[in-house]
Amino acid sequence: MEGWGLAKGNSPQRNALRTQGRVSASTALERVREVAERDKTVRFTALLHHVYNPERLKAAYFALKRDAAPGVDGETWQHYGEALEANLADLSERLKRGAYRAEPVRRAYIAKADGRQRPLGIPTLEDKVVQRATVEVVNAIYEADFLGFSYGFRPGRSPHDALDALYVGLLRRKVSWVLDADIRGFFDALDKGWLVKFLEHRIADPRVVRLIQKWLNAGVLEDGVRTWSETGTPQGGSVSPLLANVYLHYVFDLWVQRWRRTQAHGDVIVVRYADDFVVGFQHRTDAERFLVALRERFATFRLELHPEKTRLLEFGASAADDRQRAGLGKPETFNFLGFTHICGKTRKGRFTVLRQTVRQRLQAKLGEVKAELWRRLHDPVPVVGAWLRSVILGHLQYYGVPMNGRALFTFCSQVERLWYRVLARRSQRGRTSWARMQRLRQRWVPAPRFFHPYPLQRFGVRT
Repeated sequence: MEGWGLAKGNSPQRNALRTQGRVSASTALERVREVAERDKTVRFTALLHHVYNPERLKAAYFALKRDAAPGVDGETWQHYGEALEANLADLSERLKRGAYRAEPVRRAYIAKADGRQRPLGIPTLEDKVVQRATVEVVNAIYEADFLGFSYGFRPGRSPHDALDALYVGLLRRKVSWVLDADIRGFFDALDKGWLVKFLEHRIADPRVVRLIQKWLNAGVLEDGVRTWSETGTPQGGSVSPLLANVYLHYVFDLWVQRWRRTQAHGDVIVVRYADDFVVGFQHRTDAERFLVALRERFATFRLELHPEKTRLLEFGASAADDRQRAGLGKPETFNFLGFTHICGKTRKGRFTVLRQTVRQRLQAKLGEVKAELWRRLHDPVPVVGAWLRSVILGHLQYYGVPMNGRALFTFCSQVERLWYRVLARRSQRGRTSWARMQRLRQRWVPAPRFFHPYPLQRFGVRT
């Protein structure tokens, strides 16, 4: 099919070379990206050959985690790789003929910071490979469409980019009110019919749309029972974050951009990371009107704001003074991406935003470390020390932001205390000398430090 002429609707788009190597596949996908950026109305009618390209499938395979849990078929990364070329050739041929079938995802649960369980879907290895390849192809189109305030699960963007944007917006724009919103069960409530319509705005290749529908309709296998749902997409696969971004791009992003330009009377800032978003307003009347309109907008597309987790709060440079005059106490705080945002002041008395580790997450992480330390009670000390060092560094690399020093010190000191108590139980004497503990701390426990610059510095460089 690569040898045919251009399909209708793809006027500037060229098909991949007949012999598709890594370079030709990347070049062909780059042409798709260029067309998508140049013309926002083009609908791409020939995309599947980019997905079943053997080199792209091979790259997707090697991008997977080696030790990830297997799906319902029990296939592991190592076993599949023993005959990788043959397996990928067979997978490519099935995709090309339309014989590929999506398997149900295996249901698993992970603990959340608030004690609840978050359901995850674990796809089979082949489904992971095809999903990752599809995401790379579809991203080439939608990265040209997604707006700047959308940060979740996008190439070259991280949670700290969203945190920087929010920090700079709260400081540089006239923000006095913040809408801290939460979508109730977004991944379970996402409407599949609307999602397909949104995808067809840009994707006119019915084979790619059917491929995505196969994953949406594959169902969930839990305790040997397979179930299907008319709404939602299981979390855990590579394609789920992309589908969430596509859905909210049309339901929320484009709408809020238009509302900000046509309805707002003051400054409005927006930062969205997947299904978590924060909106800041200059005027309370704008915030109240926006909240009413947002509920109506979401109701149209089968979404709902969580009534207990959605709050409109006074927050900004003048919030502390305004609330003090009204006798209301300090401004309220809100959580976003693991940080509690607090109205504060610098040493010179200027307004700033303090970002501290969410207390529940800090306590939950310490609980996990404690349980694992007791499980490793009789492991060699260097092995436990190396594991603790990796845990602490991972924590510091995410939460090591300026003005969060107290929470970082608390985490490191509490981990050291927990390790000391476990080491004491290894000895019949029931104690570990302080001198030994000092040596172990210097060797294995990193000192708390900041890994991130001030947001104004990094945000200015990156934008």
